Formats: sequence, C-alpha cells, structure tokens
Amino acid sequence: MTQSWIPARFYRGGSSKGVFFNASDLPSDRAEIEPILLNVLGSPDPNSRQLNGMGGGLSSLSKAVILSRSARDDADVDYLFAQIAVDRPIVEWGANCGNLSSAVGPCALEMGLVEAGDGEALVRIYQVNTDKIIHARFPARNGQPITTGTFELAGVASSGARIALDFVDPGGSVSPALLPTGNAIDIIDLDGKQIEVSLVDSTNPVVFVEAAALGLEGTESPDMIETIPQMMDRLDSIRRIGGVLMGLGSTPESVRLANPKIALLCASMPFKALDGSMIDPSGHDIGVRMVSMERVHRAVTLTAAMCVGTACQITGTLANRLSSTSDSEIRVGTPSGVLPVAAEVRNDGQWRVTRTTAFRTARCLMRGDVALEDLP
Repeated sequence: MTQSWIPARFYRGGSSKGVFFNASDLPSDRAEIEPILLNVLGSPDPNSRQLNGMGGGLSSLSKAVILSRSARDDADVDYLFAQIAVDRPIVEWGANCGNLSSAVGPCALEMGLVEAGDGEALVRIYQVNTDKIIHARFPARNGQPITTGTFELAGVASSGARIALDFVDPGGSVSPALLPTGNAIDIIDLDGKQIEVSLVDSTNPVVFVEAAALGLEGTESPDMIETIPQMMDRLDSIRRIGGVLMGLGSTPESVRLANPKIALLCASMPFKALDGSMIDPSGHDIGVRMVSMERVHRAVTLTAAMCVGTACQITGTLANRLSSTSDSEIRVGTPSGVLPVAAEVRNDGQWRVTRTTAFRTARCLMRGDVALEDLP
C-alpha cells in the first residue's frame, strides 16, 4: 500500500491551526471529503494526540479549510470550514472558525484565488457554513501577504502583521435570530437546580452561564476545570439543553458537538494566564472560560469572543450584567490573556448587531503536499 498526496497549506490563524485546501483538489461531495480530512488530521485517535496526522490533539488544532473562487457579487472567495473531532470519526460542518477566518484572505492571495497590489488588501469572504460575509483587511506587497509586524496576540509567542476582520450582519449565524428565544435570560433545569443562561447567536451561537452558578470563580485554568468531577458533563448538559432552546436540535442528544459553544462568565478579577503572567482586573472587562468540542479552550474561539462582545451590549444578558462596560469595544479576559473585540449593536424595537470586528495575525507554516493513506 502506498500513500497519495494532496496539495495543501498548513496555516496558523489567530490561536488556531489548520490544513488549507483548494476546493479543486478535493471531491465536491462532503461525504467523500470527510474520510480524507479524518485521515489527514489523524482522527480518530483514542489517545487524543493525532500523532498519525496533522492535528495537534486539541479542538483548536484539529481543523480544515477549503477555499474556492466565489461566484457571488459580494464576495471574492468562498470559505468552507470543517471541525474534526480528535477521538471520534466526526467532521462537523455546522460552524465557522473565527481564528482561521483570519488566514483565509492571505491564503487565498497565496493560492492565486484573488489578487492584490501593494498596501492594504481587502478580501471579501463568503463563509459557507454560516451563510455570512466577512471582510478581511491585511497588508500586501508584490501580490503576496505580509506576515511580519508588531501586532501581538494573546496566546501567540511572536508578533505579526495585523489582520482586521469585519463580520457583517452576524446575528443568527446558524440559529433563527440574534436572541433565538427572544429573551435576554432563560431558565433551565439541571438535575433539579434552576440555572440562568443567556442564549446569543452573533457570529457563533453561545450558551452563556455564570461561573458562580456552578460553584466556580471563572478564573480557573482549563486543566483545573476539566479535572473537577462531573463538571464537563454538567457543562455539556447545559450546552445541549441550551442548544434545543436555540433550535439547534430537537432533543439534547441531537445537538451537535460544534454548536452551540458554552461559555463560563465572571466579572473582571485578577487571574494568572497560561504563560504565568498576572492579568489585572483593570485590564479586561469580563472573564470567559469557553468549552469547544468537549474541551476547555486554552484561549477562546474568536467567533465566541465576538459573541461575548455583542452580548455585553444587550441589556439584561448575563454578559451585560457581569461586564464592567457596555461600550462597543470589549476586552475579554481568557486563559491566554486579553482579547479586544468590537461590535456595533442597536435596539430599534429589537436587538440587532450590524458588525463585529476583531484583529488577528496569521502565517503560513508549510505548503506543498499532505500525505493521505490509502482509504478502504
């Protein structure tokens, strides 16, 4: 048996990494693409390390992106995202990755799917999974993206060129509305206990719960949260119940792994970041610990962070209650440090978010061919 090879690029985008493909190098049917992605990333791996593939054993490192020229008038490139489970043969198509969105514009330029001159490049991206438009702005020279710069991103060891991402009209990304139930607060029953949640869908659907409601401070490290007996099961139960209320499944069991996310919230308070630095409460507006694909994220998914920024401005939500500000710019405290995001939110009879903005860096780490073992 011999291996075959597929042209690909390996990119860091924000605080995630993934394998990027040109759609022309893959089958058009997602059912045929799924075994390829599982094989390339090294899933399923019962050891949760993905040593036999390109994945890194974490949800933030087990991702794939498929790009193609867009036929739409309002977009230059189509971007399809796939989240690959680490320990199970599951490929999720129901969400977007905000972090890898930052690499889409530069990668499309490198692939020759779009063109740019010297200066600021604008790439209009159609996000296929969520049926939304993203505008990516980044520096370019001689038709190629510039990667070096002075912008620093929490959780990434080196600085890079700043990439601005504008998510246009991001409300109701995969659920019916910005507030899927119409409420700022909903009450769910968890093993006989009444728990407040806020269900918000801006760029990505998120179930928000106050950390204190589960006996947590909200400043715990990801590893600490994961080792608390029954905590991950309780969080997943809340997530799935919230998913049903958001219209993302008819039963808790039918709610998929990728969506919604669940975020633990707390007021700004001092905590130690994963690099050992101390984060002062005056340096952030709200604290977040977020679960993605059944693991506590070591930073925060960018789409969920922008949902936090939106929720902080919607009167009555848990995020609005706990945040030290309801301004358009919110500093989100994560295990890896502070992430600033912005959202334009208004209420003209109903809540609406017109745009969310975040800043990231991205870099191509490898380009060439990725190995594919012979599939049955």
